[in-house]
Amino acid sequence: MLSRIADSLFWLNRYMERADGMTRLIHVHYILSMDKSLSGNSGWKPVLELYTSLSAEVHESIQHNIPAVLKKLLIGEDNLNSLQVIVSRARENARGAQDQLTKEVWEQVNQMYHMVNDHSLKIRLNTNEAMAIIENFSNQTVVFAGITDITMERGLGWNFMNLGKFIERCLQTISIVNKELEIITEHGVDARDILQWRYLLLCLSGYEMHLKNYRSQEHEKNVMDQVLLNENFPHSVIYSLTRINYYLENIRIIHGEVNISLARDFGRLYSKVKYMELQSFTVQSLREFLQELANDLGDFTRELSQHYFNYS
Repeated sequence: MLSRIADSLFWLNRYMERADGMTRLIHVHYILSMDKSLSGNSGWKPVLELYTSLSAEVHESIQHNIPAVLKKLLIGEDNLNSLQVIVSRARENARGAQDQLTKEVWEQVNQMYHMVNDHSLKIRLNTNEAMAIIENFSNQTVVFAGITDITMERGLGWNFMNLGKFIERCLQTISIVNKELEIITEHGVDARDILQWRYLLLCLSGYEMHLKNYRSQEHEKNVMDQVLLNENFPHSVIYSLTRINYYLENIRIIHGEVNISLARDFGRLYSKVKYMELQSFTVQSLREFLQELANDLGDFTRELSQHYFNYS
């Protein structure tokens, strides 16, 4: 497989995974923002900080203006992380590797592209249709994941696609958890209250699992265990790292080569999470640990890209 094709498949799934995480978070935040007792005092500012590169002044000025926020997040041309930009980039990568994709995968990406570029969205986001629009986009990203899973050949392309998917998922989980810890620290909320963690769990589709599997009242510890170390939770950091290791090994076998440096660096990163002891962390030290982990994963991704995609 040409390196540019592998690169396109890798980034196609990274962008679509980012779209999935972002639309789910917007959907959850939109619902909870209707309840003033749950939405807190920060408005949409945490979401804007996660998914835009706009200035703090812009965040402050629009954080309570829901239509303006939704336009920045979904169709903002000046926001490099808007859904419109992400899906457009996904489509570009899909076009570049179209002969490696099934017809169904291409059609789903293309359909999302036309949906998010619909000129009527700017008007409709000002109406009571906004909720339905957000929900539809969120559902479309789930449809993409399902179509990809049931139609794609389990070859080299599949492994590169999933490598991108789980790297992006891991980075998103780290970012969302770190943002929630920041909010808890800065606003002085009670970390022992499960309602304070409900938002995070809903954004990661883990609230129902949490209620079924965690019985003690140590909510802060329980939530951190689930989102960081629970190997059965699909959005946990350790689950994503385990899947990255799996697809990395598949690619190594297919290529018939071993990159000792790449394997060593990932093994060090994986072990850092696998053998961490949650009870030894304070909220502040955990935030620092997660930031360091995100930096390490970024370094690993650049090394991976240089090795397989011929990045200079």
